[in-house]
Amino acid sequence: MTREGIEEAIKTIRPALQADGGDIEFVSVADNIVKVRLTGACSGCPHAGMTLKAGVERTLRAKFPEIVRVENVG
Repeated sequence: MTREGIEEAIKTIRPALQADGGDIEFVSVADNIVKVRLTGACSGCPHAGMTLKAGVERTLRAKFPEIVRVENVG
């Protein structure tokens, strides 16, 4: 699991978020915890938590099973 690998995986998620007026930025990874920032419409959306867990985390963990969790750092 590398920064570049995570960023590539996030690129596959980005179009769905952008279609709803949002976006995602990779912030960091440490101790198998990935930190991202949901922006645009995603930053204030009441469904952002579900998007983070069901969409972003599921996609990243499918590619990198060692990921413990994905956190939004706002």
